[in-house]
Amino acid sequence: MAELADPFELSQPAISKHLKVLEQAGLIRSGREANSRPRILEPAALKTVADWIADYRRFWDESFDRLDDYLSKVQGNEK
Repeated sequence: MAELADPFELSQPAISKHLKVLEQAGLIRSGREANSRPRILEPAALKTVADWIADYRRFWDESFDRLDDYLSKVQGNEK
């Protein structure tokens, strides 16, 4: 687990907690190989998350575009 914690400013217990949350969410699963517990990504679950994020990205992009249009009109009327 040290190799997971090294690149981050997190303790090994903090990394363990993060991994537990990811596993409970179904985004990763734990394997067993001798003395190690490799983590395996769950691609189907990650795709579900990616699709959900894409939906919200579209929502916010459209919302900000409408806001930009509105602000352009308002600022144009002030001149």
